Amino acid sequence: MNRRDFVRAAAATTALRYQRILGANGRVRMGFIGLGNRGDQVLDAFLEHGDNEVTAVCDLREDYMSFAHKKSRANPRHFQDYRRLLESKDVDAVVIATPDHWHALMAIDACAAGKDVYVEKPLSLTVVEGRKMVQAAARYKRVTQVGLNRRSTKFCQEAAEIVRSGGIGHVTMAASYNIRNEYPNGIGSPPNSEPPPGVNFDLWLGPAPKVAYNANRTFYRFRWFWDYSGGQVTNFGAHYLDMIQWSLGKDAPLAVTAIGGKYAVKDNREVPDTVEVLWEYPGGTMARFSQYSANGAPANARNAEIEFRGTLGTLYLLGGGYEVVPERVSEAEIYARTPLDRETERGLRAGARPRIEARSGKSSSDTAFHARNFLDCVKSRAKCNCDIETGHRSTTATIIGNIALKLKAHLEWDARAERFTNHAAANKYLHYEYRAPWKLPA
Repeated sequence: MNRRDFVRAAAATTALRYQRILGANGRVRMGFIGLGNRGDQVLDAFLEHGDNEVTAVCDLREDYMSFAHKKSRANPRHFQDYRRLLESKDVDAVVIATPDHWHALMAIDACAAGKDVYVEKPLSLTVVEGRKMVQAAARYKRVTQVGLNRRSTKFCQEAAEIVRSGGIGHVTMAASYNIRNEYPNGIGSPPNSEPPPGVNFDLWLGPAPKVAYNANRTFYRFRWFWDYSGGQVTNFGAHYLDMIQWSLGKDAPLAVTAIGGKYAVKDNREVPDTVEVLWEYPGGTMARFSQYSANGAPANARNAEIEFRGTLGTLYLLGGGYEVVPERVSEAEIYARTPLDRETERGLRAGARPRIEARSGKSSSDTAFHARNFLDCVKSRAKCNCDIETGHRSTTATIIGNIALKLKAHLEWDARAERFTNHAAANKYLHYEYRAPWKLPA
């Protein structure tokens, strides 16, 4: 069966009433596609809840499926080809935690097969893929959740509301950081070789270009190669830009620019180890993503992942909470540059009082909360905390950041048309041609 016939056949199931396909006792019957690393973590998050059942698992590695089978509290069937899993009538919803270059085809096919979809971030490899995923979810009326799990985390919800409601004044800069010292060898430089026994590298590549097998191109290390990922700009950056856009009440930037390269690490990666991306948002706000690889020291005094710098104070977003630090604000003008005037200015600011209160919040950031929200929405058919349109907008910001990096350009972005307006060549990077026989639906 070719892909088109498969989609047509699977689409016939979408006419069934949802109440008829939900598992016994109201349990959501789950299929998990991709079970290494993050996939295993998301499986654990769903296993925290008793109202879902693992009925099918899919991965190219049997050992991953066997491990998931043992912890699943069920007897799931095993598949290497995700299309066979999607044919299963005992699967109501799927979790997709594969490498990024597979997300679009799997999610679109899952929607066509009548399955609700939880797909890990970043949503897609390209902007065009993301929009096609949004359209498929709408066409087939599927419940979707993108794995930007901060949307279901209490302290992040509180922090976003503080910023969005003006709690720290007007935010002029939202800065985010991914700092890890990978010097000197990074992921290493293994030579190309034949795939190990049992590894279907051609199926692993899927729509990506055909290349020689290299151990670093598979499983978690795929993230350092452009054909399968956008590096940490899209990996961690999708989390950070989603939090920033949510907090600002914006869903897209006006422009983006970036610079970076392989400055410190000697390995066979393609993506840079050092990057600065800068976005401009409506209303007079900039956002920044900084990735450094040669020094693991904290980026700021609070060692925060994200800092929102407002005119009345700064909000630091930490791993398990947030902290608001008020700014002392004086009405005095900042004027001359003589030593006497500077002393006067310091005195005025020292005597000024903060206009907001210091505050903080903490809570668990467990992905189980995001899984819970998805399961609830599968049952109620409500919109999830991070539906596919939201995830697409946040992922898009990071993807166009990488395009600016590749072109070393300042790019102006039309979010409605999802096109660059000042650089025609940049629009060629919004998608790529899939390797036959894989095709993105029209």
